[in-house]
Amino acid sequence: MGIILYFVILMVVPMLAQMNVKSTFNKYSKVRSTSGLTGREVAEEILHENGIYDVGVERGQGFLSDHYDPKNKVIRLSPHNYDKPSVAGTAVAAHEVGHAIQHATGYKFLNFRSALFPLAQLGTNFSYFLIIAGMLLTAGMDTQFGTTLLWAGIGLMAFAVLFQLVTLPVEFDASNRAMKQIESLNIVNQKEYRHAKKVLNAAAMTYVAATAVAVAELVRFILIARSQS
Repeated sequence: MGIILYFVILMVVPMLAQMNVKSTFNKYSKVRSTSGLTGREVAEEILHENGIYDVGVERGQGFLSDHYDPKNKVIRLSPHNYDKPSVAGTAVAAHEVGHAIQHATGYKFLNFRSALFPLAQLGTNFSYFLIIAGMLLTAGMDTQFGTTLLWAGIGLMAFAVLFQLVTLPVEFDASNRAMKQIESLNIVNQKEYRHAKKVLNAAAMTYVAATAVAVAELVRFILIARSQS
């Protein structure tokens, strides 16, 4: 039963989340917003209404490649969202501006996530190498050194998992800010507001799925390490 649950978390949940966000985005990217504002125009309007003039808005590349770059203070929107006036593009652009507002106001979880990034990157790049090396050595002759490597890898992985956990409040907060902005600025009507919320909720579930996978992996390796100690 545990193996089946692990497989569902590892494979099925992320796949369903990705399918849902793509289908939801595709549906509402075809719905023209009544405001007639492109994603770029939505982003610029919200930025300026919040007194933020040092963040640029650029056309990015690729499908759903939208993101906020805090280092260069740039919001990059995927081509369709940047150029077209759609409900989905409005929601996504406002969400990315939500991150820019977090940055400008010193949102604590965003700052914490930024501080964690170097350690999380180490965990992503090297944790599996240490864990596999530790498991091989533990199964062989050098049990003590193998166990040390195994727990060191788990420790690095824990930073990557913590990064995923901290990402959740950052993303949910950015979406909440986005919905408040497009409502208060009358960028959407009531019907479009509900549709925009569906787009952002679908996107949020991909982060929840990724976090669930990361936590499941960490727990699995901890159980393995404990059984081999």
